[in-house]
Amino acid sequence: MTNQDLYTKDRENYLPTFNRFPLAFIKGKGSRLWDADGKEYIDLLAGIAVNNVGHCHPKVVKAIQEQAAQLMHISNFFVSPQQVALSELLVKISGLDRVFLTNSGAESVEGAIKIARRYAHKHGKGGKVISMHNSFHGRTLATIATGQEKYQQGFGPIPTGFAQVPFNDLAAVEAAIDNETAAVIVEPIQGEGGVVPAEKAYLQGLRKLCDEKGILLIFDEIQCGIGRTGKWFAKDHFGVQPDIMTLAKGLGGGAPIGAVLCNEKVASAIEFGDHGTTFGGNPLVAASAIATIEVINEEQLCKRASETSEWLQGKLAELIAKHEELESVRGLGLMLGVKMKSEAKPYVLRLLEEGIVANATAGNILRLVPALNISREELNIFLEKLDEILTETPVSA
Repeated sequence: MTNQDLYTKDRENYLPTFNRFPLAFIKGKGSRLWDADGKEYIDLLAGIAVNNVGHCHPKVVKAIQEQAAQLMHISNFFVSPQQVALSELLVKISGLDRVFLTNSGAESVEGAIKIARRYAHKHGKGGKVISMHNSFHGRTLATIATGQEKYQQGFGPIPTGFAQVPFNDLAAVEAAIDNETAAVIVEPIQGEGGVVPAEKAYLQGLRKLCDEKGILLIFDEIQCGIGRTGKWFAKDHFGVQPDIMTLAKGLGGGAPIGAVLCNEKVASAIEFGDHGTTFGGNPLVAASAIATIEVINEEQLCKRASETSEWLQGKLAELIAKHEELESVRGLGLMLGVKMKSEAKPYVLRLLEEGIVANATAGNILRLVPALNISREELNIFLEKLDEILTETPVSA
């Protein structure tokens, strides 16, 4: 079937929640994709920061195939060797003490909110959670309550017990804290908010403030974790350890898995039956996540992401100096946002025509979150295409 055939069928049967591009990708390898019509693309989106080791990495594929042939799923009533191994790995690389495995990022944040509230209630506090303006923590009812107002429209009543304050504004957080406050949740780098890093002093100030007030600090590292920023976690750039951290996206190398990590202080408040999951961390997805972490470690992809980022930002700076449409580049590692003077989506569409998959976020931000092992040759092709597009008659929506 062609791209158009599949696009038409999709519109007939799938709930219309995604305004999809009329493309159907059927094959991927490394940082390359092929659509149903046989056209080849360079992927700078990586499934929105999911395919951190590229599409179909041989080690990840082998781990999934071998595990699928042995055991795919058991109940969490029983011990899974793959879950044991993955939890041990996550504790080692994070410095946190306990792991709960989930199916997705939104589920990880939901779990973090529940765990924080359980801890707060056991210590005589309420359950209010403070989040930041322009944040994004998921699409469930609780997670949209922490996020941008545009995602809340038409879904009321929105759950209560949430408050929002400006990002990178420590005084605003302090003013919002009261005896009802259980936790503060923050993305070390706001992804959907425009690839905006937190200030180091801000995150360090949040840590100190939460300690002083006896409340929990939650880092949402769903998009910026698992090597994306050039370190295992974005927190490692700032020297701040949260009480709870949420993961997903890049954790499974493409398999649907997330995690909630916490310190022993928080874990001590949890009792049997307080939380659960049917599919979270089953043998199949845990095997994929173990292989993904091993690939990042063995191939030194954190280091490679840092080096590639430094090179890419230098090349982008040359384009910024050449083209008035480009304003700046920001981010860490291979989580970068190119700020444009106009809407980024028309440029995303033109890049797609040229065989480059990228993404627009926060209106005028061209988001680049490729695989950590993308080649400079592939990135050079993107840079050349972007240069050509910017040289053309101005792109219009």
